[in-house]
Amino acid sequence: MSELIFRTRLMVAADWDEVSRLIYQSLNVWYEKNRGFKLVSGTWETMRIFPRVYESLDPNCCVLVEETNSNRIAGSCFFHPRPRHVSLGILNTHPDFFGHGVASLLLRYVIDFSEQQNKPLRLVSGATNIDSFSLYNKAGFIPTCFYQDMTFSVPANGLAVEIPSGMVIRDAVESDIPAMVRLELELTGIEREQDYRYFLKNNDGIWHVSVLLGISGQLDGFLVSVKDPGSNMLGPGVVRTEEQGIALIRYELNKHCGYSPVWLVPSRCRTLVNAMYSLGAKNCELHISQVRGTEFPQTGIVFPTFMPETG
Repeated sequence: MSELIFRTRLMVAADWDEVSRLIYQSLNVWYEKNRGFKLVSGTWETMRIFPRVYESLDPNCCVLVEETNSNRIAGSCFFHPRPRHVSLGILNTHPDFFGHGVASLLLRYVIDFSEQQNKPLRLVSGATNIDSFSLYNKAGFIPTCFYQDMTFSVPANGLAVEIPSGMVIRDAVESDIPAMVRLELELTGIEREQDYRYFLKNNDGIWHVSVLLGISGQLDGFLVSVKDPGSNMLGPGVVRTEEQGIALIRYELNKHCGYSPVWLVPSRCRTLVNAMYSLGAKNCELHISQVRGTEFPQTGIVFPTFMPETG
């Protein structure tokens, strides 16, 4: 067998199908081997959501590792430059190339990019994959928050939503975007205006955004969700209090009647976690937010997501 030789390059449109197959195979092989089930149901085509959405949000921001003898794509990683940080998105190695340092090459590329931008690099990674944790930990990432992935089958007739006294929850509109950006900057130190304009434009018809207005009418929280064969999740979102978070989650779940979306809850938020258990939600995975570089102190409650991983 000839020696494997790798090179990095950016993804082009002609790579979308191969990258989608790679994501599908990488996730399912790892989960079957380590957890006894396939993570991604359906066919590989559902994973086209990643190049489709991410090339709309961040063109030319997916690095590939290619094996030069076979011209096969051995790994892929999406990354997301934002005004105050860079986000490390989904990173996958093809099962045929497990153990050959492909993930390290991908990570090195994105680390170099973030250092050139002079911005911290952020991600949310699996807490049960020790190899993944070690990859990021050795590269200098520091854990910042522990999350429980929770899921729930939303009844066809929806859920009752108890809105905190004096507050209002409604569907977001374009004029809410400046307040959403200010709130996230205040509570987390990051900015993602382009994301929220993309969600509210909703050309794909898969996004929904809710906002919560406080007693004085100011925007105190928002929550996005995606409903697509490739991803059914709540997030991203931020709120000031756990009580607000409970109400926003229930409101957004009602946009997914008959489905079983997943959402991430900070484990430190005991009141919020207990409310999810009371709802009937179950834990299905664990994740850790991590940062390489300056950590922004969080003063609110953050709901990260994997579609899109721009936080």
